Amino acid sequence: MVLEPVHCPSCDSINVVRHGKTAQQKQRYQCQNPLCCRRTFIQEYTYQGYLPKVKQQITDMAINGSGMRDTARVLKISRNTVTQELTKKFPTTVCE
Repeated sequence: MVLEPVHCPSCDSINVVRHGKTAQQKQRYQCQNPLCCRRTFIQEYTYQGYLPKVKQQITDMAINGSGMRDTARVLKISRNTVTQELTKKFPTTVCE
């Protein structure tokens, strides 16, 4: 039997502990690296919108001029996911 270590997707650390289960009974992990920007993660996401690769594609498509509906249709994710991700990346500032 071979045990394969779990790596944090953000910092690639193997200093990871189990951190309960999700509602879908998938194992959740917690990164113990204090400098890591991501604390908990799952190894296999069901919804593709959670994947870092897809989040990067959302940003790239927005920079290249694709609309939110077009991005959602091409990546097969919800329009709300596209909106939330773009709001996180490009917050609006209000000047008074």
